[in-house]
Amino acid sequence: MAVGLSEPVDILPVAGIKLASVAAGIKKNGKDDMVVFIIDEHASCAASFTQNAFCAAPVTLAKKNLKQAPPRALLINSGNANAGTGDTGMQNAVQSCQWLAQELNCSAEQVLPFSTGVIGEQLPMDVMQSGIKQVVQNPLEDNWLLAAKGIMTTDTVAKAVSRTLIIDGSKVTLSGIAKGSGMICPNMATMLSFIATDANIEENYLQQCLSDAVAISFNAITVDGDTSTNDACVLIATAKAGNKPLNNSSANAGTFVTALNEICQQLAQTIVRDAEGATKYVTVSVQLAKSIVEAKNVAYTIAHSPLVKTALFASDPNWGRILAAVGRAGIEQLDISCINIFLGDVCIVRNGGVDADYQEEKGQAVMNEEEISITVELHRGDDAATIWTSDLSHEYVRINSEYRS
Repeated sequence: MAVGLSEPVDILPVAGIKLASVAAGIKKNGKDDMVVFIIDEHASCAASFTQNAFCAAPVTLAKKNLKQAPPRALLINSGNANAGTGDTGMQNAVQSCQWLAQELNCSAEQVLPFSTGVIGEQLPMDVMQSGIKQVVQNPLEDNWLLAAKGIMTTDTVAKAVSRTLIIDGSKVTLSGIAKGSGMICPNMATMLSFIATDANIEENYLQQCLSDAVAISFNAITVDGDTSTNDACVLIATAKAGNKPLNNSSANAGTFVTALNEICQQLAQTIVRDAEGATKYVTVSVQLAKSIVEAKNVAYTIAHSPLVKTALFASDPNWGRILAAVGRAGIEQLDISCINIFLGDVCIVRNGGVDADYQEEKGQAVMNEEEISITVELHRGDDAATIWTSDLSHEYVRINSEYRS
């Protein structure tokens, strides 16, 4: 059950983007498993991809195609990752792009492919071909929620969000969808996210905006410490809103950046809230660090600890596990006498030892909540980092042990 998360209701259309979703037959459960984004000409596109060396064929091909031509379409399938599939997997990804390009009367290089699902199985190409013919039949601007459902795998809730803002007197819309519940770790995760705006944005600046937003959103979450083979986040700007082209010196650039950061963070946080088997949504903040890298290192050591995560699942205020994680984070010359640790607003460790006012009942009250914050003060500098994570439950083990059955 997703923690504090419900199905999205109203996702705003973005001028210049049409979407469609169908059940092609890739998934065994008969649910939608193929989605297309059809993009008007003259749109700009930016993307961020997994850093896993075993990246999937569609990731490799999407990177290549993005460098060659402005995309006119995104082709997304769920239920099969097309990863670990060798030369055949690449040929299948290329063929899928060619089929969609034929339907849309564009070049195959103008199609970006994305896949998510089981690793090590070849795409069912007869199903892909028939699905592509179906999915192009009725694309609509307001099909965002259908698309959000069509890219799901172990997700229990569709993930989508919209924002509107005013730039140069023009109304600008941003809408985005994401999928992901497990195999979630920084440098992207087993997640896909597709965001579009009708703002007019210079292409180089669009990539800068996305890279900066990913750093504080999709690369600031973890469920299980596993970086996937298929992660991708795409940002499309159609320039239909009519504002002056935005760049890093534009007066309104900050307004757009703020909205994009909010979209990415909200989508990233919905992934953690819907983490496989999650019963807790956890914010880990490390403050007064010597550097952001140091702060993130401590935060991820806490968030990746199976002992911390299982204590969270049990609602057990076993704060020694948090203290131990801080101590093994590899921080050079760490002065433990300067460290404070908080559960919610309850100080559990002050100056390296148990706080004089700490009582087990106070810690227990915090751990009983569905949403928990852990804060560490290092007193080594002025930098800080925040990440979001979940607990580790029996259900996580069940989901992943039965994933291919």
